Formats: sequence, C-alpha cells, structure tokens
Amino acid sequence: MGGIEIKTVQNSKELMQFIKLPWKIYQNDPNWVPPLIMDRKKLLDRKKNPFFKHSEMEMFLAYKEGELVGRIAGITNENHNKFQEDNVGFFGFFESIDDQEVNTALFERVKDWLRGKGKDGMLGPMNPSTNDEAGLLVEGFDTPPYVMMCHNPVYYQKLLEDYGLKKAKDLYAWYLDIRNYNIPERLLNIAEKSKARYNISLRNLKIKDIQSELKLVLEVYNNAWSKNWGFVPMTTEEILHAANDLKQIADEDFLLLAEKDGKPVGFSVTLPNINEILINIRNGKLLPTGLFKLLTGMKKIRNVRVVMLGVVKDLQKAGLGSIFYVETLRRAMERGLDGGEMSWILEDNYPMNSAIEMFGSKCHKTYRIYHDRL
Repeated sequence: MGGIEIKTVQNSKELMQFIKLPWKIYQNDPNWVPPLIMDRKKLLDRKKNPFFKHSEMEMFLAYKEGELVGRIAGITNENHNKFQEDNVGFFGFFESIDDQEVNTALFERVKDWLRGKGKDGMLGPMNPSTNDEAGLLVEGFDTPPYVMMCHNPVYYQKLLEDYGLKKAKDLYAWYLDIRNYNIPERLLNIAEKSKARYNISLRNLKIKDIQSELKLVLEVYNNAWSKNWGFVPMTTEEILHAANDLKQIADEDFLLLAEKDGKPVGFSVTLPNINEILINIRNGKLLPTGLFKLLTGMKKIRNVRVVMLGVVKDLQKAGLGSIFYVETLRRAMERGLDGGEMSWILEDNYPMNSAIEMFGSKCHKTYRIYHDRL
C-alpha cells in the first residue's frame, strides 16, 4: 500500500514505540486514562505473562511516510479454541490515526499472520483475551473508562466497519449512582430469602492468603462462566499472576466469597476505580511524581467497579447474585462512595442485565467485539 509500511516488532526499542503510541493518539482526549508503562511491559512480556504458555502474539507497527501512525497485534489462543471448539484468531491493542489506508494495512497484515497460523476467523479487539481488556467503545465517550476497561476515539468504529468488520457481540457497562440511594425492597427481599433458603454465608476473601483463596475462586469461576459466549477458562498460573497485580489496589471489604455448607458457590470482586488517579499520571510513570499521586489518591477514590461476579451453575437461578449486590451496595454506602460500574455484561445475558437495571442502574457505555472471516 503506497506510502504505508508495516513492520513486525522485533526489539525493545520497537516494543516501547508500540507501548507509547497511544500518547500520540490520545494527546487531546481528556477522558483517556494513560496506562502505567511498566504494567504494559509486563502484560506484553512473553516470558513473564502465563497467557503466552498457551497462546502466541505478534505485534505490528504502521508507518506512513516514515512516521509511526498505528499498531495492532495478532493473537492465537489455543485454550479458547479448545474450549469453544472453534478455530479463530484475534486482533488486539489496536490504535491508529484517522486514516482508512493505515487501518486497512494493519488489518491485512494481521489477517495474513492469522491465516499463516491456520485460523479461519478473527475476533477482537482482545487485549489479549476476554479475561483482560476487551471490546471497542462504541457508546459512552463522555466519561473516562473504569479500571481495566477500554477507551478509544469515536472514529475507530467507522474505521473498523468501513473495512468490513461485523459486530459479533456487544458488552454493556452499567453505572449506579448511590448518593441519596435506597436499596429497593424487592432486591433486599430476594437476597434475604435466597440466603436463608440455601443456607448461604458470606465472608471476605483474605488478601494475605490470596493464593489459597484464589484457588477457591478459580473453581467457581471456571464453573460459573463455562456456558458464556467467548469464555476462556483461566489457568491457575494466570489467575495468580493477575492477583499479584490486583492485590496492590484491592480492598478486602469488597472481595466476597459465598459458601454453602462450607463449600464455595459464588464470589464477587469489586475494585476501587484506580483510573481516577491514573488519569492524572499523564506520562505513565510512577517516578518521580506518579507514585506520590497513587499513594495519596487511593483514599480519595469515589467509585468502584464490580469486575467479576460468578455463581456455580447449579445455583445461578437461586438469587445469589442479589446477595452480592446488596452486600456490596451496603458497604459502598457506608463508605460514602458516589457509585460504581458493573461491567462487562454480555448484551444477551438478559437475566443479569434485567437484575442490574432493576435496582436503578443505567447502561452508560457499550463495547463491541467484531468478527471477520479469513
């Protein structure tokens, strides 16, 4: 393609160019939250991220007349294909200037790479899987994203759809403002009846014993989501790797485990919205001033995000979700927080979306997963 060159990332210098390109794309976007550069390096490290024990990734940079103008990654995830009985590859970490030629060159290169890996379809964006950041923002650009959620320019949707990518699935992000809020009686009644009928007890997950606690969570997690579209079971290594990062910001009062007769049957993970701090660390570095902003800002966070909520399949119609939501709401209200996001929820997960809407939440962001044939 005239004037456009696609290069494969091959060294540490090019990796840093790949990581830092968003600072160019989002330089005038007040709602973009810069990632910490050290976190991005860790995520993309093939030797340290256990995701790469069962997956491959190739990163590409786009240059136009010698200037860096885009990036994308091609990804294979054999755990996904085995579990979903599929043969797809993925694209992720997509960024581009508003230029259809650049966009087309990036996607043609990724599709060529995926064909070379024997794949017959492509899904994305996944950064790098549904267990990480996923989806392209298509509605809700007026506010910053919540922790571990995506943000992108408005024009990305047109670039992808004009290229020919089709919607595979939408993901909803719900927000609930709890200032001057009263938990609906109906929700309270469902939670209390469910708790009594099934003899459910709740306790906090202990951060100091996080490795053993997360093995209990993993058992529920891989059972609870097994029927969901796009679900990929996490390996023990993956969930422990993620936990090492999350425990730095997690609040034990918002990490809940439900037990029935001493056996784990559900869990809820709610995190402080650390993006309220990161949005002010514009260079993506903790030093020299970022660490101070991080440490002093943690107590000032006003919102949380319900990142995961799962119940084992046998009890998914027993109202256990309401138990978690009621308890999380109570604790957030006691802290005097402003509210929180529940995300993401598949668009066709009607029971969950209806339940969330029932207690006054508004769908404030929509993310889209695209697909294409190869």
